[in-house]
Amino acid sequence: MPTVSNTFDAQAPDGPERYLQIIGPDGARTPCPELDDWVQDVDAGVLQDLYVDMACIRRLDQEGTALQRQGELGLWAPLLGQEAAQIGSGRALDRNDFIFPSYREHGVAYCRGVAPQDLLRMWRGVAPSGWNPYEVNMANQQIVIGAQTLHAAGYGMGLKLDGSASAVITYFGDGATSQGDVSEAMVFAASYQAPVLFFCQNNHWAISEPVTRQTTGYIADRARGFGLATWRVDGNDVLAVLAATRAALAHVRSGTGPAFIEAVTYRMGAHTTADDPTRYRDALELEEWAAKDPLDRIAAHLDSLGADLEALKRRAASAADALAAGLREAITTMPDPSVDDLFAHVYSHSHSWLDGQREECRRYLDSFAADSEVSR
Repeated sequence: MPTVSNTFDAQAPDGPERYLQIIGPDGARTPCPELDDWVQDVDAGVLQDLYVDMACIRRLDQEGTALQRQGELGLWAPLLGQEAAQIGSGRALDRNDFIFPSYREHGVAYCRGVAPQDLLRMWRGVAPSGWNPYEVNMANQQIVIGAQTLHAAGYGMGLKLDGSASAVITYFGDGATSQGDVSEAMVFAASYQAPVLFFCQNNHWAISEPVTRQTTGYIADRARGFGLATWRVDGNDVLAVLAATRAALAHVRSGTGPAFIEAVTYRMGAHTTADDPTRYRDALELEEWAAKDPLDRIAAHLDSLGADLEALKRRAASAADALAAGLREAITTMPDPSVDDLFAHVYSHSHSWLDGQREECRRYLDSFAADSEVSR
């Protein structure tokens, strides 16, 4: 295993942004002493697999948005532009590591093997959660901003007390770093040297607020102030994200405390399908970030290595089509919840107050059937 090295100095920006990068937007690979050793095993074949992964979750995201527009989902949180951050980190995890996501980590769930119908269940409103967390070692998506970081800190403290070799990773956006929960989670994790990796996808927008309104420096600097080892990485470079996540996980598993990754990326779509980013975002900014597309740069790099891009794109399209078909089938076969489902699992045991509410709800719904009979 390479030696954990965290020498990146993330001082306040006074010019072009600084972050660790292995493959640039033009597809060229440049030396990165801090990260290169962590991806020595990644050959052209692995890069092609990562490309297919990113193509699949881009299609997944497009289908999610389309299903919402067609009235099949109540809401959807797009990930367009953040494919490298999610696939690079998701593929770095061990199966026994536990994930606490926010609401946008569909790509991480994909890496974990979450079934298509389980990805859509909550967004369709037919269940309070999508999947059994213990089957995939990933908690359900968290809507409350930053709350999952406290869950991760507590879980990590438990792993520490148990002497486990596993790690915890929690995902959140740049906007969440202004929430008290995130600061409190870092305090607990640092104080107890818990094996927690805090993974911030800095996509530059907290709904309609730019990241420059969240901080005057780099977000990674905040974590350093709490005593966390930090990495600031190009979040559109899947290889750099993979390397940084491996390095950070090695650090937290060593027992020397938690770590923090700021993956600098960009949300190309809306915050959610209820949002209109054209009201607050300049189209020129989109053009700038489109030139840094995570899929295009890996394709360009593979092309420089002599890979058969046409065959790769056919393979990616076939895998993406199969995933999209699974999502569409899941929508058509997903049953609506019953009245009893609304009241299930609210308490661990039967509760008279809740039982009364259930009966009242049933009588209310039955009254519509009775009125219909009378009208005949």
